[in-house]
Amino acid sequence: MPPTDTTTMEKILDAARKLFVQQGFAATTTRDIAKEAGINLALVNYYYGSKQNLFKTIMVEHMKGFMKGLSVGINDPSRGLEEKFAFMADSYISMLLVQPDVPLFLLRSLREEPDVLFRDVGIGPILTDSLLMKEIDAALKAQGRSLISPLQIFINLMGLCVFPFIARPILQMASGIDDDQYTTMMNERRSLIAKWMMAMITTEQR
Repeated sequence: MPPTDTTTMEKILDAARKLFVQQGFAATTTRDIAKEAGINLALVNYYYGSKQNLFKTIMVEHMKGFMKGLSVGINDPSRGLEEKFAFMADSYISMLLVQPDVPLFLLRSLREEPDVLFRDVGIGPILTDSLLMKEIDAALKAQGRSLISPLQIFINLMGLCVFPFIARPILQMASGIDDDQYTTMMNERRSLIAKWMMAMITTEQR
């Protein structure tokens, strides 16, 4: 077996990042990645084992950077609650428009290796221990709705951001809209999600 070569490993990662973005995960093969990196296919298999492992390595790296930036925004005391909702919606929609395979990675990780998102990315504490969650809790209590868990609101926020990208193929088929129209609709959600989230908290329940 060849010794570990970090330069070759980085070439493989760079090639895989490029092709996953250009072609998507399903359409990219390890042979494509080896060709793009200018190396032998055997080296891709030696260093990463499979396309799935490559994708996982890249997505964990990507999610770490994304969550670091997200953490700054949702813990910013100068932003109000609605601004934090808008920041989070804008961050997720921007990422998912560029990286449409991220939801598949998240679903696969949650099903097969749920500890990856917590151990390697730290996604749980970043979100659940955030100033955003504390402000949601305070807003609910101010409305006399202390029996509602802030987690309920947060789950709704994640659903509004992520579900349209998970269900994109069927939503486009059902509505008859093309890719450009769907992207326009997702961009419209950037400001709408924050308003919907505030309405969930402030609208009196009957």
